[in-house]
Amino acid sequence: MVKYVDKKVVFEEIPDCVTLAVTISNCPFHCKGCHSEYLREDVGEVLDNSTINTLLEEEKGVNCFLFLGDSRNASEVADLAGYIKRTHPKIKTAVYSGYDTIIDDYKEHFDYVKTGKYIEEFGPLSSKTTNQRLYKKKDGKM
Repeated sequence: MVKYVDKKVVFEEIPDCVTLAVTISNCPFHCKGCHSEYLREDVGEVLDNSTINTLLEEEKGVNCFLFLGDSRNASEVADLAGYIKRTHPKIKTAVYSGYDTIIDDYKEHFDYVKTGKYIEEFGPLSSKTTNQRLYKKKDGKM
């Protein structure tokens, strides 16, 4: 079961998008220097199809839904993104993942995938030295 702790509209996480960023808990990666260690725990509210509908209804101006982090069950996160693609076709989907590569479960349902664990000495995605990468789907391929 996927749970979320917080949501906010952001403008810098996904290029050219007004993004609803939903913070996912139960992170499996435990990165050193993580700014949100509490997200390692299984905390928050259930994120399901109904909740997604409610969140998108509350934030009518967004054009992207970002799963900010991974749950311990990536296939459930991918299923939720698939639901968004089927029922809200104008909304792009994105995930900030700690996996080193784009996992198969994410290839089909996401328009954007950020890969790479946070490694403190390399800095965040905005750093020129980061190990993290943001991929965009174009013509069906990342």
